[in-house]
Amino acid sequence: MVSAKLRVEVKLSELKAYQIALKAGLHPSTLSRIVNGIERIRPQDERVLAIGRVLGLQPHECFEGEKDEKDGAD
Repeated sequence: MVSAKLRVEVKLSELKAYQIALKAGLHPSTLSRIVNGIERIRPQDERVLAIGRVLGLQPHECFEGEKDEKDGAD
C-alpha cells in the first residue's frame, strides 16, 4: 500500500499532480489511481518508487508498513 507520507507529498507538492506523473513517466490518471488506492501495487512497485523520486522521498517512505514488517521479522 502507498504510504500516507507519499499521498501528502503529492497533495502538498509545488508541482501539479500531472507534472509529478509526467516526471515519473506515468499517465496522470495512473498517478491518481495509485494515490487513491484504486490501482493495486506490489511491494517495491517501480511506479511508486518513481513518484517518490520525483518528490524526494526515500524508497522506504513510499510504502505503508514496510518498516514495520521488517522490524517484526527480526
